[in-house]
Amino acid sequence: MFELYWSAVASRLRALVLLLLLPLTYLPGVAQQVSATANEAGPLLTPSQFLGYPLGNRFTPHSELLRYVDHVVAHSPGRMKRQDYGQTYENRRLEVVQVATPDNLSRLDEIRRNNLRLAGLESGTKQRQQPAIVWLSYNIHGNEAVSSEAVMQVLYDLADPKNTQTQEWLQNTVVLLDPCVNPDGRERYVQWYNRTRASMPNASPYAWEHHEPWPGGRYNHYYFDLNRDWAWQTQQESRQRLTLYNQWLPQVHADFHEMGPDDPYYFSPAAKPYHEDITDFQRKFQNTIGDYNRQVFDKNNWLYFTRETYDLFYPSYGDTYPSFNGAIGMTYEQGGSGRAGIQYAKSDGDTLTLAQRISHHHATSLATIRAAAERHDELLTEYQKYFDNARTKPRGPYKAFVVAGAGDPGQLRAFTDYLERQQIQYGYAPRRLRTRGFNYVSGKEEGVQVEAKDIVVSMYQPKSTLVKVLFEPRPALEDSLTYDITAWALPYSFGLKAYALREKVTADNAQAASKQSPGVVNQQPTVDKPYAYVARWNNLQDIRFLSRLLQQRVKVRVASRPFESEGQKYQPGTLVITRTGNEALGARFDQLIRAQADSVGVLVQAVKSGFSTSGADLGSGYVRSIGKPNIAVVTGEGVSPSAFGEVWHFFEQQIGYPVTVLGADYLGSVPLSKFDVLILPDGNYEDIYPERSLEALKAWVRSGGRLIALEGAAAFLSGKKDFLLKAKPADSAANKKASPYRLLRPYASAEREQIGERVQGSVYRVQLDNTHPLAFGYGPTYYALVRDTLNYRFLGEGGWNVGVLKRDNYAAGFAGRKARRKLTDTFVLGAQDMGRGQVIYLADNPLFRGFWQGGKLLFGNALFFVGQ
Repeated sequence: MFELYWSAVASRLRALVLLLLLPLTYLPGVAQQVSATANEAGPLLTPSQFLGYPLGNRFTPHSELLRYVDHVVAHSPGRMKRQDYGQTYENRRLEVVQVATPDNLSRLDEIRRNNLRLAGLESGTKQRQQPAIVWLSYNIHGNEAVSSEAVMQVLYDLADPKNTQTQEWLQNTVVLLDPCVNPDGRERYVQWYNRTRASMPNASPYAWEHHEPWPGGRYNHYYFDLNRDWAWQTQQESRQRLTLYNQWLPQVHADFHEMGPDDPYYFSPAAKPYHEDITDFQRKFQNTIGDYNRQVFDKNNWLYFTRETYDLFYPSYGDTYPSFNGAIGMTYEQGGSGRAGIQYAKSDGDTLTLAQRISHHHATSLATIRAAAERHDELLTEYQKYFDNARTKPRGPYKAFVVAGAGDPGQLRAFTDYLERQQIQYGYAPRRLRTRGFNYVSGKEEGVQVEAKDIVVSMYQPKSTLVKVLFEPRPALEDSLTYDITAWALPYSFGLKAYALREKVTADNAQAASKQSPGVVNQQPTVDKPYAYVARWNNLQDIRFLSRLLQQRVKVRVASRPFESEGQKYQPGTLVITRTGNEALGARFDQLIRAQADSVGVLVQAVKSGFSTSGADLGSGYVRSIGKPNIAVVTGEGVSPSAFGEVWHFFEQQIGYPVTVLGADYLGSVPLSKFDVLILPDGNYEDIYPERSLEALKAWVRSGGRLIALEGAAAFLSGKKDFLLKAKPADSAANKKASPYRLLRPYASAEREQIGERVQGSVYRVQLDNTHPLAFGYGPTYYALVRDTLNYRFLGEGGWNVGVLKRDNYAAGFAGRKARRKLTDTFVLGAQDMGRGQVIYLADNPLFRGFWQGGKLLFGNALFFVGQ
């Protein structure tokens, strides 16, 4: 024991030196391969030997987890490599460990490239005979921390040369393990738990260590749910991970999670609804892997369930996104989560331990690898077939999707950048074409006019299944009991004019055309010192441009009426930057405007005169000055962490504008007079704003403050004194006519009946009053992702109904019959004057999960235009 102790100490010291040296060679955002060149002295240690405590006796900090990964890799030369693929917002390392036989590891890049050839994403001769690729992702939800404990034992088993079983499996597989997808969330949880746990773990559900405080460790730094971000890639961690993932495109991907502590274990096959583009083979092989898992669980008498709760529909999970990219994608759920801690007394009288949870995830990890190894020929055959069919026989009625090229250049560039991140091929219509298809704007099948240079995304390409899923106007839903939103089509989310065509369209695939800089500054050929610079207001880049100008103390004005200047027409919301008023900038004025426009990629027009050929002149009172608002947002207990995170991320990462975060626990002591704008994200504000505090908030608004209330915050204000937002009355007439027998219903149907009241993330066409500053930059409608049964009256006298739902405004997704009835003649967004200030109601959240691009301008308008 004495020798073993000193061996462990020496090993940990060597690992620490290695860890300290690594940052010297690591460049953030650039994937690098790191492997040991020589075996460390001393033996390969088990996790318990290395950590100095039995695995499962405590939660391991992220830094210690990485040190053990380095230890195992260093003891596996020629059999393991560590590849860093990026870092988190809090600068923690993101990595995968590549595991293979010595022969396969020596030709790892050739295996990876040949895999892409099988998918048709790289040219060259394809070799069918190669290992299957298995990618295992752990701890994407930070407080579902058991999986990163389990991965250490999985790594040890794969590294142990004496483990003949795993070494045999590696003959037919290359395994990639991501030991912790969400280090920031994990560390938030682990640090809290290790501070609060009793010296002897207390299993009582009432103990402090089982009640994680707000915001919890589930989310990343910006409180985004990374397991809802696979397809959208709004977060730094997701973009970096998916860049590497798409360089591999594995045949199998498994994602390790936890659920409530009273639940047993869940593994595939998944629950309905399956998306219709999950192939027959993918469904079949989910059962195959499930069989391998069942063998282990039955042998150990472990409880489990399948085919319930966790469906395969929404495309942005760790099981669905890989599935739509040719893999067998699976979710594994262990009972526990942040509540369970080290020990937890379940309601059935049993005690759930961390060690038990580790053993279950460890078992499914190995069973998944075994299934892929023993069925690798079948996996590779079907994998190639999947992509061959995608290229030659794409699924679904539509064979091409067309986005109008005459749209806003900045939004089109954001759209094509997104396609490129997804490895989706696109081109441009070579000529005008008259055909039939689905018009996303009208929501109807009709005659379509495709113009030359419109963007064309053909279904005849390797990623056609992903294309279909991301573009389909109305996804087919086989069962309304689904886990997440039911509509997400890219033309709606980006706010683009687009068509789905039933005929194949041959496009010019010269994508270099998309690389033209959208920020062409000063299109007038010779304007040395223009009277003003004019910039249209259409998208997120325009908000970022305004943000930078205001922070550079540039005086900016906004046109509240349309005008025409020097042959160009401009709509309300257009930014006007005049030389007059910016004299303090001196000679820097022109250089600063042009440099900032170039930097964010916006089109700025230099004009020689303040005279407008129609509409208001540039010096008119209808071209109002924009102040530099001092903005605050409320966070803390009662506020939805993810809703706050969406606002926080919008300011810091999307528009780069300063925002002050105010904690709900000390909000009453904050002098609101220091702020111009206060944002209340979705949440429950009953305890944050009791009656006395609410009166103080109203006094601040009356004195000139601007209050922005989103979702639950708007619902909290609804019906309260002085606030114009009111809920619609109950449909009493309908209740009188309802049959009394409606109360006689089976208990088993309760969940399905409740669906009638729900909106499962449906797309609705909101009618806009685009003469109001809150809707500047939009046309007469806006497509919103509605996730709640908005049931508000139109605002009365003193309020402005800027966005409403009228009859037949449904576009896509599932909404129950009762919910659809409520979502008729309903207020969605608007403003009311209160004294010298304004209250802005955003009953629907335009920043939801950061991916609904078409709504971000609304939020920018609320920040900078309303009340100016």
